[in-house]
Amino acid sequence: MTAPPAVEDLLRTLAPQVLGTLVRRHGAFDACEDAVQEALLAAAVQWPGDGVPENPRGWLLTVAARRLTDQWRSERARRDREAAVSAREPAQPGPDEDRPGDRDDTLTLLFLCCHPALSPSSQVALTLRAVGGLTTAQIARAFLVPEATMAQRVSRAKAKIRAAGARFAMPPPGERGERLRAVLHVLYLIFNEGYTASSGPDLQRADLTAEAIRLARALHGLLPDDGEVAGLLALMLLTDARRAARTGPGGLLIPLTEQDRTLWRRDAIEEGTALVTDALTWSPPGPYQLQAAIAAVHAEARRPEDTDWRQILALYRLLSHLAPNPVVTLNEAVALAMVHGPSAGLDLLRTLDGDDRVSGHHRLAAVRAHLLEMAGDTGAARDAYREAARLTTSIPERRYLESRAFRLNGKDGDDGEDGGDDGDDGDA
Repeated sequence: MTAPPAVEDLLRTLAPQVLGTLVRRHGAFDACEDAVQEALLAAAVQWPGDGVPENPRGWLLTVAARRLTDQWRSERARRDREAAVSAREPAQPGPDEDRPGDRDDTLTLLFLCCHPALSPSSQVALTLRAVGGLTTAQIARAFLVPEATMAQRVSRAKAKIRAAGARFAMPPPGERGERLRAVLHVLYLIFNEGYTASSGPDLQRADLTAEAIRLARALHGLLPDDGEVAGLLALMLLTDARRAARTGPGGLLIPLTEQDRTLWRRDAIEEGTALVTDALTWSPPGPYQLQAAIAAVHAEARRPEDTDWRQILALYRLLSHLAPNPVVTLNEAVALAMVHGPSAGLDLLRTLDGDDRVSGHHRLAAVRAHLLEMAGDTGAARDAYREAARLTTSIPERRYLESRAFRLNGKDGDDGEDGGDDGDDGDA
């Protein structure tokens, strides 16, 4: 999709609304989703030259409905469905069609794309395509896989939803909480992949973080009284506020303690802090709210030495009680080292050595290297940095970790970096 940013933003906003309307009218999520993608591509080609139509949503609905009819007309086994669609399809939007107050099915779509029959990677791909309005090619580029591979992933996801007999409806009340947690997790995965890419030459992919924030805003608009939805949006805003300061010339990684904090976006920090502060006044604290609160404490410190590590440690301890996992323990170890010394942090890290979820991950080796360096054990720290560099698939992270090991040899590096692991909640 090659369109001006304003047009592309409009198309991404309208995509789930149009798809929701089509699926609600006609069923067949997979066929409707294909038809909407074709309508989006047509709009991306026509609107920049012809101008955005007066009723862009109605335009997309009409084009997508016609594509849907064409799809079903070409399949003889579906002639009866084609006749039904043709009879119901509006030639043009009616006087009451697509007004600003018309039904918004975005939340239902999010629940459908995060169906429990799908793997997390399939949930992410389908959410970005069906709700985010991204093309398969765009998603493939973001995750550094061939377009054909991503197309197969999306196709399999839609087939699984069809095989599971999933209906285009809100899940029953007993399932809604679990399904919402899946939706939040998918948006969190999209954001984290954009903020710290798991592989490839770039540390960050701003298109993915921006899309995650956009979808989180939409979800918050639909569920303004959910504290964890507010917490996730706040966490994204507070974390993304530091994006401009995280890399130097040539994309070199700059750890949190060395970042130029004047580059942090104060508007995003203020919005995120206000969101989480408000949510914590009326909602029981959840994992996303606590992570956002930690990010807010980091953001309040105008200098690294002003960071309230005791408050951060207390928040991590509460987080580890509510949602224990090895990534939380890694970050808690850094906070513990900052409050009680590196030996205390290293003791906590040892509890992860037998945890298969993280024992072979570069983050464990990187945090251990940082704490060993704090403790003055230069040789062990150097070895741990080298181990972390070997394990990571991110080129910027590998360069950074190798530079840390090189400096501990007593040689001068040429990258201008210093400091250890971020000790940061948002990168995990």
